[in-house]
Amino acid sequence: MEIRITKTTTPQTMPPEDKLGFGKVFTDHMLLVDWQEGKGWYNARIEPFGRISLHPASTVLHYGAEIFEGLKAYRREDGGVQLFRPMENIKRMNRSAERMSLPEMDEKDMLELLTTFVKLEEKWVPKSFGTSLYLRPFMFGNDEALGVHAVKNATFMIIASPSGSYYKEGINPVGIMIESEDVRTVRGGTGYAKCGGNYAASTRAGERAAKKGYSQVLWLDGVERKYIEEVGAMNVMFKINGEIITPMLTGSILPGITRKSCIEVLKTLGYTVSERLFSVDELVEALENGTLEEAWGCGTAAVVSPIGKLAIGDKEYVVGGGKIGEVTGKLYDILTGIQWGKRDDPFNWVYKL
Repeated sequence: MEIRITKTTTPQTMPPEDKLGFGKVFTDHMLLVDWQEGKGWYNARIEPFGRISLHPASTVLHYGAEIFEGLKAYRREDGGVQLFRPMENIKRMNRSAERMSLPEMDEKDMLELLTTFVKLEEKWVPKSFGTSLYLRPFMFGNDEALGVHAVKNATFMIIASPSGSYYKEGINPVGIMIESEDVRTVRGGTGYAKCGGNYAASTRAGERAAKKGYSQVLWLDGVERKYIEEVGAMNVMFKINGEIITPMLTGSILPGITRKSCIEVLKTLGYTVSERLFSVDELVEALENGTLEEAWGCGTAAVVSPIGKLAIGDKEYVVGGGKIGEVTGKLYDILTGIQWGKRDDPFNWVYKL
């Protein structure tokens, strides 16, 4: 795919790495590609970062025709830059596109767009361990007419934001609360797609949890309201009697790339990993009889997030003594070691630029 590059005439300076937050500072450029029914993808370009123009009737504004991905570029100790399993993000984005009736893109073309963009913005990849350049590919429908129908015009974009360490003050267990009112999504819905509507729908419950002093909510299935699905915007795992249990992918759960990586690492470490329906009743039983040894969320931003407290109704339980567990710590060390190039990569997950 031919990519036209127009460089900025006013390059910015990255803030000090210890002052980087998340998603607040953006790099000098952005990438855009247009799509039209019958014509396909065309007009690939990288241009100075700035505002975009949308017609007031644009499809994305009225009907939520939008998907996105999130991945990171990491700076190795030798100064090089690498990505972590980018093809998994690309494949998932195409699955999301199919679900939301947006156009899919050739995997090799999307990888070329991504790597070309990162190479241009390489100076924005911070050097400190734990920091990264967060990459946000996204796509939206932009037909300039009202009416619910298949998208005939769309735009694919990539923007990037240098990000500080998620665990600036150390990795500490968080408190979570089981959500009993709202549901994130249902089977047959958009749960397995990474689309904005799923996240917008989760905000109310998250705000309620925050007011009660909890960091995240534990989502239950939308039909029987008894099976655990995700924690906040992450997948979730439990260690019970030495066995690792994680909710199976039923179509209402996002197939996380960190989740997949955790499972593969755990199996090489000799753990039994069960992907199955896991009920609140089972969880409560394990909490009360002391067999729940560890629990953690996993996702791109945090890698792993240990769970130290769990609230079910009016009752609060402490998990693993309120400390990060042995398995959770191992996963964090192994995955971050591979991502930042501090460990060997026996899985061939790293994509060096």
